[in-house]
Amino acid sequence: MGKKVNFIVLGALVLVSLIFGSEYQTIGNLEEINAGDTAWILVASAFVLLMTPGLAFFYGGMVNKKNVISTMLQSFVALGVISLVWVIVGFSLAFGDSLGGIIGNPLTYFAFKNVSIAPNPTFASTIPFVLFAMFQLKFAIITPALITGSFAERIRFRSYILFIVLFSLFIYAPLAHMTWHPNGLFRNWGVLDFAGGTVVHMSAGFAALAGSLYLGKRKHQIEEPANIPYVILGTGLLWFGWFGFNAGSALKADSNAVIAFANTNIASATSMIAWIFFDRFRGKKMTAIGASIGAIVGLVAITPAAGYVSIGQSIFIGFVAAIISNLAISFVNKTSYIDDTLDVFPSHGVGGIVGMLLTGVFANGVGLIHGETQTFFYHLLTLGLVAVFTFGGSWVLYKLVDMVLPIRVTETQELRGLDDSQHGEQA
Repeated sequence: MGKKVNFIVLGALVLVSLIFGSEYQTIGNLEEINAGDTAWILVASAFVLLMTPGLAFFYGGMVNKKNVISTMLQSFVALGVISLVWVIVGFSLAFGDSLGGIIGNPLTYFAFKNVSIAPNPTFASTIPFVLFAMFQLKFAIITPALITGSFAERIRFRSYILFIVLFSLFIYAPLAHMTWHPNGLFRNWGVLDFAGGTVVHMSAGFAALAGSLYLGKRKHQIEEPANIPYVILGTGLLWFGWFGFNAGSALKADSNAVIAFANTNIASATSMIAWIFFDRFRGKKMTAIGASIGAIVGLVAITPAAGYVSIGQSIFIGFVAAIISNLAISFVNKTSYIDDTLDVFPSHGVGGIVGMLLTGVFANGVGLIHGETQTFFYHLLTLGLVAVFTFGGSWVLYKLVDMVLPIRVTETQELRGLDDSQHGEQA
């Protein structure tokens, strides 16, 4: 029965797209398209898409050998699932006409209706509107994929697919709307999130914390990475893709893109070195996994601030994020009730929090160091609201999914490994 339901749902999505989807329209002036800006955002979109396979390698290398395929596929399948959801209704919920500053009207761009090949000056005045939508899609894809590291090695695959659909619609879309839509609640407060520190990393972090608590601890915890070279490869792909993630968020090939590009590199480099030296300071070895996690934490922390701070400030952000996230991982791992398999919350959640708060401190002209308090205050308020909304909302979604499809594998399936029990494959 479950197999038939899955196929029927997919068929319904395709049919909806066929019936309601329109041909690419020209709403606006094609002469406003800037070739340089368009070329850069095309490339940046491809960079960001590459981050999700990169994440698959990053996570897949850190889990036990019997769960490599399952873990990697959880990231990879988001490319397909979220792409369909985004075209049908997700983009409209995130960027459609604002309903109270909280969420977009689902009918504004339903099935990509009114998504023109001409620019939409409300969002990006020099690139085709459909390109803006595709660029934003890549962010929507990687956000639920990030969450998977928290409940790796114990979630049913079908249940996971249902969860990421619901997360995309009811958690990600409202956060994207409130933060990036011109009439969004957080944006109207003056909250600054250049490339997704709040929308992507904090939301994924708190959803990961909720997931690790809801699913409970693994029955058989084997902390033996399957393939450390995979982790290094994944880190390299993520770092490479992050230039599109941050510099692409300027939505132009201009000085802001260059500033974001430079800050992205230096913050990650600083965080990586700070991480391994801090490990050594605490009596640990300088490990490849430590260097990789440190680099990712620096990328996470600089994301909200990338276009708003100087090189020196980006070094400071990377350094502080490395120390705080390192300590957070140690604290979480010492608890007896949190089993965040791949440390998603202390890396992405805490790293995102550090980046968001330091954006409020350093942001050009409006940060605390410039004598302004309003931006920092609204960042604090937004932090609290996002934490409650994302953690609480995700918990509800996990519960709802569990009622429809059991969300956790059986102990026997967990012992066999998810590669075999969920997919009938072995690495």
